[in-house]
Amino acid sequence: MSTADWLPDDFSVQRIATNQTRLSVAVGGSGPVLVLLNGWPQTSRAWARVMPALAQDHTVVVPDLRGTGDSDRPEGGYAKTNQADDIRGLLTSLKLTGPVAVAGHDIGSMVAFAWAAAHPVDISRLILVDSLLPGLGLEEAMDVAEGGMWHFGFFMTPNIPEMLFDGHELEFITTTFTAMSNPGTFSPDDLTAYADEYTGRDRLADGRENRALLAEKKLPMPVLAIGTTHSGTAAQALAPRADHVRGTVAPTGHFVAEEDADWFTETVTEFLG
Repeated sequence: MSTADWLPDDFSVQRIATNQTRLSVAVGGSGPVLVLLNGWPQTSRAWARVMPALAQDHTVVVPDLRGTGDSDRPEGGYAKTNQADDIRGLLTSLKLTGPVAVAGHDIGSMVAFAWAAAHPVDISRLILVDSLLPGLGLEEAMDVAEGGMWHFGFFMTPNIPEMLFDGHELEFITTTFTAMSNPGTFSPDDLTAYADEYTGRDRLADGRENRALLAEKKLPMPVLAIGTTHSGTAAQALAPRADHVRGTVAPTGHFVAEEDADWFTETVTEFLG
């Protein structure tokens, strides 16, 4: 059991064996299941500001994805479909039945998308938060020569990230998070906590696996694509891959649930109905 100081009241944490690894997961609330999947370089802590309100109407399940937070750090298995199987096994262990709603942010959205594509009967509603998806804009964002974001290629380069990142975690987190969010979003304690979680060379494994995944047929469940004032929304790119897509733009930077928890909660609650 965890005693994380950020954990909202009425949530408990446990570690569960699933899909040949062990995940740390926070669970709270009651009602239909809502799974929240964190992005990189974050942990389940990213959802702390919205978990209490969402738990008023839902059983909220908030894991640390493999390689993050208090979950195990296996050498392999970071394909997004395999990480989806992590979460499926976790729900089975918790005796929570589907279909379930899932919201993913950043890399968490890639896992959520892969889950919905591979096992559509599992998912009742899909929420993608400031996401870049393989085959739907991610490749362009990775093309530094055409204005793409440098860090994709950097963290996919063997050995170099470990060498340069090691010992400079707080500098990287502080610079990156403050550049991609509204001023005052993250306290020094927040930044230090995330830097501490990614201390150690084995924490960089997830950044190396970023294979393209395209659904062979359209996603049948309703999809909410939340973009930001910095990035716009992925709704147009998703339209050919899903039958029912709604796009909306948050009044925030990249870290929507932390920058404007009220807006996020209201938007997600309305979409989930």
